[in-house]
Amino acid sequence: MTESTKFKAEGGCACGKVRYRLEAAPMFVHCCHCTWCQRESGSAFALNALIEMDNVTLQGEEAPFLVETPSASGRGQKIHRCANCQVALWSHYSHPHVAFIRVGTLDDKSTITPDVHIYTTTKLDWVTLPEGARSFDGFYNPKEEWPPECQARWKALPQE
Repeated sequence: MTESTKFKAEGGCACGKVRYRLEAAPMFVHCCHCTWCQRESGSAFALNALIEMDNVTLQGEEAPFLVETPSASGRGQKIHRCANCQVALWSHYSHPHVAFIRVGTLDDKSTITPDVHIYTTTKLDWVTLPEGARSFDGFYNPKEEWPPECQARWKALPQE
């Protein structure tokens, strides 16, 4: 059993109707400082944990609904929200089988920390990155930055 399969975390929306469990550790965690994420999150950055949808188990009374929004890339973003309280739980960007879990929706947010800080050229001046944090002016090359286990998990995803 790998470390990723020992990991368990639960989360959900504000009203509790949508609950989920992560059945594995995230593949990788982004702290995105782009202006688009600042606008959509209403905060200084977005903290997203990438994980295969097969490792996300719904547990609540309801399933989230899908909202398609524009994005800076022009490809759009698919956001899964609670129908009742409208909290965004996860998004899909680059692959339909990978969820970008909104770390703030986890019950214990302290279990997940960023692997990288991205789009730091638009980081707010008062946000200070931890010493030694891996950071990038824009995006990065996953083939160069992801650890081997993460790359293997990505390669194992169904191809669309």
